[in-house]
Amino acid sequence: MTPAGNLSTVIKSLADPTRRSVFERIAGEGEIAATALVKGSNVSQPAVSQHLRALRDAGLVTERREGRHIYYRAAPKGLAPLTDWLSRYEAFWRERLDHLEKLLEEGGDE
Repeated sequence: MTPAGNLSTVIKSLADPTRRSVFERIAGEGEIAATALVKGSNVSQPAVSQHLRALRDAGLVTERREGRHIYYRAAPKGLAPLTDWLSRYEAFWRERLDHLEKLLEEGGDE
């Protein structure tokens, strides 16, 4: 998959509020069983499974099987396409805001 494809996949995956909530819960817990994700939400087991599959396909979570249980853990490297893309714009906006601040300071002297 191309880097742009990875970025699109990550953005699409996190755009869904329920999926984003599942991801945030996994990240906050460190590691959590899929059954615990279902019990702690108002989402059905099949829906949670679909969200977990999308997060896994996007590289945002990893799974570990132990007997019949599946445990999920956030994969920080999965966010790399998004953070790399945002970092390019961080410098752009910082420069623009610095320029705006300078203009405002100069305008206040008149």
